[in-house]
Amino acid sequence: MVIQMVTWNDTQPIFIQIRQRIIDLILSGGVDGENPLPSVRQISAELAVNPLTVSKSYQSLVELGVVEKRRGLGMFLSKDARIILLKHERNKFLNEDWPRIHSQIKSLDLDLKDLLQGSLKNAPTKNGPSKKTSKNGKTSK
Repeated sequence: MVIQMVTWNDTQPIFIQIRQRIIDLILSGGVDGENPLPSVRQISAELAVNPLTVSKSYQSLVELGVVEKRRGLGMFLSKDARIILLKHERNKFLNEDWPRIHSQIKSLDLDLKDLLQGSLKNAPTKNGPSKKTSKNGKTSK
């Protein structure tokens, strides 16, 4: 498992950013449940952060039931880590992210068709960004 962070986000504590990166790696399949997770010292050296910061990240994952400590062996993913994280991250998305996204969708007057086709319609091409036709029929670039 490699935790790579180029820059830190000033709006969140570093331990939360490390925790989220570990969560992302677990959900994407980048962490093997059979092998121990990297040690606190290894991650702190890799990211040039205080070991206590990394410990706090791991401790929050232990409290969530995602990581378990095995005396003398290190930290490992729990058996149900992925299931726990999917439930946790879905709830977080629906309760924190979705209301903001939904509000933005409404304020931009987007409909389901716009959302489903938007990524294809507005994808950059070799000749630059594609043109988009608005609801009033005008074409813009």
